[in-house]
Amino acid sequence: MSDVATDEHPPATAAEESVSTNAQASGRAGLLRSGIIVSGMTMVSRVMGLVRDVVVAALLGATSGADAFFVAFKVPNFMRRLFAEGAFNQAFVPVLSEYATQRTRAEVRELVDAVSGSLAAVLVLLTALAMLASPWLVWVFAPGFGRDPEKLALTADMLRLTFPYLLLISLTAFSGSVLNTWNRFAVPAFTPVLLNLSLIGSAVLLTPWMSDPAMGLAWGVLIAGCAQLTFQVPFLVRLGLLPRPWPRFSHPGVRRVMVLMVPALFGVSVAQINLLLDTVLASLLASGSVSWLYYSDRLMELPLGVFGVAIGTVILPALSKRHAEQSREHFARMLDWAVRAVLLLGLPAALALAVLAEPLLISLFHYGAMTEHDIVMAAMSLRAYAFGLVAFMLIKVLAPGFFAQQDTKTPVKVATMAMAANMVFNLMLVWPMAHAGLALATALSAFLNAGCLGWFLIKRDVFVFQPGWGRFGIQLLGGCLVMGVVLWWLSPAWQTWLTWSVWHRAGHLAALVLGGASIYFVWLAATGVRLRHFRLSA
Repeated sequence: MSDVATDEHPPATAAEESVSTNAQASGRAGLLRSGIIVSGMTMVSRVMGLVRDVVVAALLGATSGADAFFVAFKVPNFMRRLFAEGAFNQAFVPVLSEYATQRTRAEVRELVDAVSGSLAAVLVLLTALAMLASPWLVWVFAPGFGRDPEKLALTADMLRLTFPYLLLISLTAFSGSVLNTWNRFAVPAFTPVLLNLSLIGSAVLLTPWMSDPAMGLAWGVLIAGCAQLTFQVPFLVRLGLLPRPWPRFSHPGVRRVMVLMVPALFGVSVAQINLLLDTVLASLLASGSVSWLYYSDRLMELPLGVFGVAIGTVILPALSKRHAEQSREHFARMLDWAVRAVLLLGLPAALALAVLAEPLLISLFHYGAMTEHDIVMAAMSLRAYAFGLVAFMLIKVLAPGFFAQQDTKTPVKVATMAMAANMVFNLMLVWPMAHAGLALATALSAFLNAGCLGWFLIKRDVFVFQPGWGRFGIQLLGGCLVMGVVLWWLSPAWQTWLTWSVWHRAGHLAALVLGGASIYFVWLAATGVRLRHFRLSA
């Protein structure tokens, strides 16, 4: 962006100058530093999410109100994953990065205004229709509630409170996409913490005043949406990019985002359908199968979110800028950096989940109705998920290699093929391995997905293995081997964990996790891996 004023582009205001300044600064920002920031904030969010689950379970248990709330929250949350944080982010960030790299400040602001206005117009209409049709939506997502008119009515009432969350969180995702493009990763990464804090606060402060405690949590969801969107406003002001929303569906940038969103939306739908089909099959198995998969998935999601999603979040705007600049060499180096970072963190995390499966499940969930048999069963599926953890993480960093090139069709084709393979694997493994077979099928299809994404990127010459992979692989495998042996040797039999108090379990588990991580990174340092090897400018 030129700083020379012309008749066509008048002198920039202070806010507009900040756009240019921050765009230049973003180019010097380090991917490692950004990844650490996002990982740290994501860790805080995931921990607060566990606290939220404990509070909600203590308040509602498994009552009719709890069922109603979970459905009322699931509907907008499902659409959020499908629409706001999935397809929209994948389509909008590459277009915004191209504008930030190749267009003037005025054109960037025009794009932000047009996209925000068009997005808001669609969401306002959708939200209004959903609030009017809330009883019918409950029938779609929870048809069994129709047998209990009181439960159906309560769910519909709560859905009218929770559905506006989709509008608010989608605009929050839009704001986060703008901030991420200018390397302001900490703010969007911290924002989900506000949802957990709002629900915890509502459980404590609002539920005593409600006729049904669950209604207090529904208000908490609405409050969380307002808080998350409001929190990001000052940071957009500082960038000089606070939108002045005005619907302009004819704007070229808006049309491009819409075109890119269609296949991306289908791709996200494929993943959600996959999860739904797994749940349907699990419901046909022994009682408890759905819960065993849920508990093991919760543990697998922690390293996936903290490492895989964090690196994917950081890499997308950086790759989009390099593609807009036609810097193929730097683009290839970034993809190589992302894959190395995933392996550096994903391999030991997967091994730790497998070795410490029972201690982790016992320490977190073996209270109340959770039996020893449940621990054994959940540990089986957790080990199967752990086998595929690296593949899940690789998908998060390889798919942005296509999105950055504004190619949303190829990942969709690969995801569709992986979904078909997952169903075949499910039918092959569910009978001999029951619920663990479903988890293993998901892991195998993830490897197929990641492998195909990597293969297509290599064929396009946009993913090129940089020098040093042989030595790096030996260093990683050696570190994992040493860490795994030590964890296995130091951890007592899982039955012993059952006899300990909650604090004894927590202390011993923390010591094992910290000790294993220390051994792993000391090994890497001793064999020549240095922090500077993972420093790469965005």
